[in-house]
Formats: sequence, C-alpha cells, structure tokens
Amino acid sequence: MSTPATGYQSTFRQDTFKNHVIIITGGGSGIGRCNAHELASLGAQVILVGRSQDKLDSVVEEIQQDGGLADRFAFDIRDEKAVGENISAIIKKHGPIYGLVNNAGGQFPAPLEAISQNGFETVVRTNLVGGFLVAREVFKQSMKENGGAIVNITADNFGGMPMMGHSGAARAGMANFTETAAIEWGEHGVRINAVAPGYIASSGMDTYDQNIIKGIMQKAKDGTPLQRIGNEAEVSSAIVYLLSPAASFITGVNLRVDGGAAQTLCLWPLGKKKTSEEAKEPEAAFNGFHRSSTPQVIDELD
Repeated sequence: MSTPATGYQSTFRQDTFKNHVIIITGGGSGIGRCNAHELASLGAQVILVGRSQDKLDSVVEEIQQDGGLADRFAFDIRDEKAVGENISAIIKKHGPIYGLVNNAGGQFPAPLEAISQNGFETVVRTNLVGGFLVAREVFKQSMKENGGAIVNITADNFGGMPMMGHSGAARAGMANFTETAAIEWGEHGVRINAVAPGYIASSGMDTYDQNIIKGIMQKAKDGTPLQRIGNEAEVSSAIVYLLSPAASFITGVNLRVDGGAAQTLCLWPLGKKKTSEEAKEPEAAFNGFHRSSTPQVIDELD
C-alpha cells in the first residue's frame, strides 16, 4: 500500500498505529531509522532514542519532511538514572507508551581471544543491559497500567557467532529476557517478542573494516539458502507486524529474519544459485524504504 504522505511503501494499513506513541532506541541510523520511518508512515508518534543528538535530529527532520510525527530524546540507555528520567519525560510530553522497539546496539568484529574484558562488558551493557533498563522502565511507568507491545532486536546467533562472540552472548541473553518478560508481564496486557536479523545491508556496515566485512558478507551471501543479503525494510516489516494488533496472540517469540541462514548448520550442501535460464527467478527483495541506500560493500559482492 502506498503512503502518499511519507513515500514509505509499507504493506500495512496506513492508520495501523494512529495516535500510538512508539519508542525506537538506536533510531538515528540503520534498521532503527528505517523502522521509525515505517511506523511514522502508519500514523505513529515515534520517539527516537540514541546518544547522538545530531543523528536523531536528522532522522526527525526526515520524518517531519515526509509528513510524519517524530520527536527525539538523546541519552545513554546504559545509564539507569538517565533511562528512568527520560522515559518519565516522554510520558509527560506525549502520554502512555504503546510500543517499544529495543533496537540500540553496537559491537565490533574480533575473535574471542582478542576481546578484552572491557570490550566484552561494553558490548553486553549496550546490547543487553541497556535494553533491559529501557524495557523495565517502559513497563513500570506506562505498560503495567496500560498494556502495550515490545520488540527486542537480537541476532542470528543460533549455533554460535564467530567473530562476534560478545554480541552473540548478549543477544542470547536478550532472547531469554524476552521469554521471561513475556511470562511475567503477560497478565498486564503486555506482549514482548524479538526479531533476529541475519545479514542485513545496513549503514552499520560502513563503520567496520571493509576488508574484513566484505569477506564475511560474501560468505554469508553464499551460505544463505535464499543466497542474498537482506535489507532494512525486511526487518522493519517484521517488527511492525509484532507490534501490530495482527500479532495480538503472539508473545515470547524470537522471529528470525535471515533468509534461512540459521538452517545451514546442517550438512545439506548449498548449490550454486541458478541463472534465470535454468530456473524461475527467486522472489525479489522487499524494500519499501524510500530513503534507503545500499552499503558499498554489498554492491561489491559477487
């Protein structure tokens, strides 16, 4: 369905989240930025959270130019006091929080033996502890009384996550937190699920060593049953679904958006992708994000 006011080509109804306040952490770039655009195109008042005021301001300006409603609150989700104060400020300014997308995260590629204690703990605090703090405060200050939906972002770490062991451990913790919170908070009308992206073409790739990331992404592309890299909009649509009333009886789920990559741990050999002359063309990637751009490293893959 086209959304004339914003340009975002979402498959969901335009008023799906009308008058709903939804927080997106890590909303200044990547999947969070894309998801904020889609939610705004569906009527939500989106609240972008991150540490960089400039990045948040830029995305808020984009959304407002497209006709959507957006605000920003810059703070560190790892700071317990700041989280509590800012969630309170958001509620005071915009009212009860309907949805939370715990998207903020960060990591760096390295083998386990090269990761220091500080490096490991920093990633865990960002990818697990910070998400817990935001979810807890949103629950205590708003959702416990009003209900709501939370979507945590984990990762395709099934069977291990070589070169990202710190992030894999943190994301596994977030998956279990999701399952536990779904049990404890369900009686209050709160649904909490997770989305586990596989290899996704996102702006975050531009921050890594390009020689390292290109090798990883080439192997990921070749080792994925759908034999391609995903995009931000494909992750965003999964998040939107889990936030929406259509998922009203779904909670405690960790939904993989990975092109089947987690299935390749088995011994089934993946054949070379067939040409259009040999077989029907596979379904094209869905990308409704009108402001998306492909990282250079993805364009360079075979």
